[in-house]
Amino acid sequence: MENKTIRRTLYRVLRKTGVPRKEIELDATFNDDLNFDQVDWALFLFYLEESFKIDVKDEEISRMHQVRDTLSLMEMMA
Repeated sequence: MENKTIRRTLYRVLRKTGVPRKEIELDATFNDDLNFDQVDWALFLFYLEESFKIDVKDEEISRMHQVRDTLSLMEMMA
């Protein structure tokens, strides 16, 4: 998958999770900037796995602090 397509899909997943478009930035942190709670994480991971047809492992989840981290992970898995 091309980087632009991965980024677009990731942003679509964030929008499905309820993140306002103006708050989606590569440097945005999930917990502080996007105010993710456990429900948000569950929804985000569900949509992420569904959209990218992947299975995200627990150790990969623990490395996702910023949107940029998730984008890098998706690029590696593609």
